Amino acid sequence: MIRTVSTTPYSDQKPGTSGLRKKVKVFQQPNYAENFVQSVFDVVADKAGATLVIGGDGRFLNREVIQVAIRMAAANGFGRVIVGRGGILSTPAASHMIRKRGAIGGLVLSASHNPGGPDEDFGIKYNIANGGPAPESVTDAINARTLEIDRWLTVDAADIDLDTDGEVTVGDMPVEVVDPVEDYAALMETLFDFDAIRSAKLTMAFDAMSAVTGPYATEILERRLGFAPGTVRNGEPLPDFGGHHPDPNLVHAHELYETMMASEAPDFGAASDGDGDRNLIIGKHRFVTPSDSLAMLAANAHLAPGYAGGLKGIARSMPTSAAADRVAEALGIPAYETPTGWKFFGNLLDAGMATICGEESAGTGSDHVREKDGLWAVLLWLNILAVRGDSVDTIARDHWAKFGRNYYARHDYEGVETPRADALMAALRASLATLPGQQFGDLTVETADEFAYTDPTDGSISRNQGVRILFEGGSRVVFRLSGTGTTGATLRVYLERYEPVGGNLDRDTGEMLASIVAAAASIARIAEHTGRTAPDVVT
Repeated sequence: MIRTVSTTPYSDQKPGTSGLRKKVKVFQQPNYAENFVQSVFDVVADKAGATLVIGGDGRFLNREVIQVAIRMAAANGFGRVIVGRGGILSTPAASHMIRKRGAIGGLVLSASHNPGGPDEDFGIKYNIANGGPAPESVTDAINARTLEIDRWLTVDAADIDLDTDGEVTVGDMPVEVVDPVEDYAALMETLFDFDAIRSAKLTMAFDAMSAVTGPYATEILERRLGFAPGTVRNGEPLPDFGGHHPDPNLVHAHELYETMMASEAPDFGAASDGDGDRNLIIGKHRFVTPSDSLAMLAANAHLAPGYAGGLKGIARSMPTSAAADRVAEALGIPAYETPTGWKFFGNLLDAGMATICGEESAGTGSDHVREKDGLWAVLLWLNILAVRGDSVDTIARDHWAKFGRNYYARHDYEGVETPRADALMAALRASLATLPGQQFGDLTVETADEFAYTDPTDGSISRNQGVRILFEGGSRVVFRLSGTGTTGATLRVYLERYEPVGGNLDRDTGEMLASIVAAAASIARIAEHTGRTAPDVVT
């Protein structure tokens, strides 16, 4: 029997870059999660009898919200729910499941790379039928509904057993509990040469960061590819990620970095994040930035069976370095520059205009799903290493010798008071017209603008996507506020210097970017606006 529960709106449920993310205690408020889920269901057309996928990264509150969402789906007329065993589905695996099972969409319960636990973060994201994040037209509609919602629907039913595969009924709706790994692992075997990887006898260290990728990495790397037991570190998903921050960067994955910089380092090191859609790539004594990784994967993708026919195009987010653009030019294929957020790649992938996409924030993927995919990037690297027989360091040096090098870093100022962050961005916008021609140290501003994107597939326009300052000679700095945090604002400053072929291709990144860092601080008056003299995180 369907039960209607009266409610009142919350004013803070506008989805950000990847869904709604708040502190756990916010989601634990009466009706808070239910309001958002019902708002999603109210916006989804043609849901009667349709299949819905539900899964998450195993963080605190994951299981409880899944049980609530299953009962609400039954009350809202869905025909079937598919949920990963234990409530587990990595974000790329959820995308694949939606596509494979012809689902109308899915709820992905994650706050991605944000920390988990009773005092940390939780999130809910809706993915549409193509497996990708909901576009702005859908998230805007969801937000509008959250502001007027007055009821949510459920059925009176007991919690289901999430830990046993099989089918049960909730209300009149069947619910399938499925192996979260099997379908995804089978897809990876169609894309990559597992025999070649096994035969290469590579050694490896993979840090799953006590997050969702652990079961996937254990099955694929240790069982199917034959890497030694223990190759996967921190492989059990924990509700609080072991008390660590599941963000695969050099700050939070420092133990992996130390392993790869040691004299007896394995051939290859990698990590993934909370929900399995990001990656960190480190070779023996060689860290590869996400921007460079995108470019190097694109340049060598033809070595893997799934991409032997070549690429249709390469897409990158605007803050990501232009390294991939040079690969696209050499391959004679289009390069697309989009706003931040994987949803902007979805149209390009669906239209067959791009094959590989990437973001500087450690997300890389292809047209096999409609999300970024951490393990996919790791497996493509392994395939390339196996076929070429070269080290990561050699591949990087060869790439720079051919294309030049984009020295690159991102400086994050986290938890900035929102009014201060907004004032900084407003002042930057006000200065755009007068910046060209101004000199900052040895740098001269060539152009300055606020990035806007016109989608080449449907003509839709996304404005206010970040402030760009381009210097003569190809260097640049980008400023934007992140939409992935849960408290205050995160100011992200992206710094890039291009060094052409024959230039200084193997110097310290900090040294090569020093003048751009100083220019960025001066242009944005960062210390004055934020009270910070240094970033919280440098990646």
